[in-house]
Amino acid sequence: MTDPFGQPARPVLSMGETLIDLIVADGAPSLADASRFTARPGGAPANVAVALARLGVSAAFCGVVGTDPFGDRLRTTLNADGVDTSRLRSTVEADTTLAFAWKDARGDGHFRVLRLADRLLNRDDVGAAGIGDLAALVVGSVALAAEPSRDAIAHAVALAAGSGVPVVFDVNIRPTLWADLAVAKAACDPIIGRATLLKLSVDDAGYLFDLPPDPIAIMAHLATLPPPVAILTDGGRGAWYRAESGVAHVPAYAVEAVEPTGAGDAFTAGLVSRLIATGWAPPGEDDLRYASAAGALATTKPGALDGLPTKAALDAFLATTRPQPGPAGPG
Repeated sequence: MTDPFGQPARPVLSMGETLIDLIVADGAPSLADASRFTARPGGAPANVAVALARLGVSAAFCGVVGTDPFGDRLRTTLNADGVDTSRLRSTVEADTTLAFAWKDARGDGHFRVLRLADRLLNRDDVGAAGIGDLAALVVGSVALAAEPSRDAIAHAVALAAGSGVPVVFDVNIRPTLWADLAVAKAACDPIIGRATLLKLSVDDAGYLFDLPPDPIAIMAHLATLPPPVAILTDGGRGAWYRAESGVAHVPAYAVEAVEPTGAGDAFTAGLVSRLIATGWAPPGEDDLRYASAAGALATTKPGALDGLPTKAALDAFLATTRPQPGPAGPG
């Protein structure tokens, strides 16, 4: 991909976990009741990288996989979508990370991650990633739940902030990864302090800030935090952002949802693609609708990657559909 002057476009680098999602395939509303699983490529930062590439944004990924068939599959999958994997390291020290994914009776997604190779991301990986030459850095909270990946992410974010590279913090709190949510908050606070864009769900806000599931109260708290842009999502109940007139809400798009895995990652990619196009101006209603539509389309096919829309598909959907409350959307 090139910029308007014909030069190679600076990539958006997603850093953290890429993994194999073992998705409950028999409709069971809990992991304890599941008997069949489908193995699909996933991991929130990797999903964002693929979603960005499909939306026409130069995308790269930095992380660690095992030297095993799943690691090979993940690298091949990212390459097939045009994601630069030159920063993806293979290791013999651990197998590729796995995650179990399922949806509850309300249709919301749940995850249980078995962290393996991805947690071995380190400062050497960060040092070789070319942080100062990026269009943006995207990170999540899963990588913060163990060392050395926690230190690596914090180091990458500090380098990006110091170089004027926008930092996107897409929070995905998985309570089973943390012995104490106070530790999760302590790990997330420095990233929040340097983020350009903070995106989190109502559930994430409850875990991190001990807030009730009230979007207006959560948005009031987010206004006290450093990130200039903070976006709150709540699945099929839509998304909230801060407009000139105060807190504004964008409803979700009603679609025939098959599976929620990857919807939040598509939302993040859609929003980042818009912010890059506008020079990181504060997002407005059209930007949030674009992101919400991307999140909704991601739910229409199984797995984290199959539903991530191309720019053409997303534009066509937006040209014919208006948002309305429904069962699909980012989370």
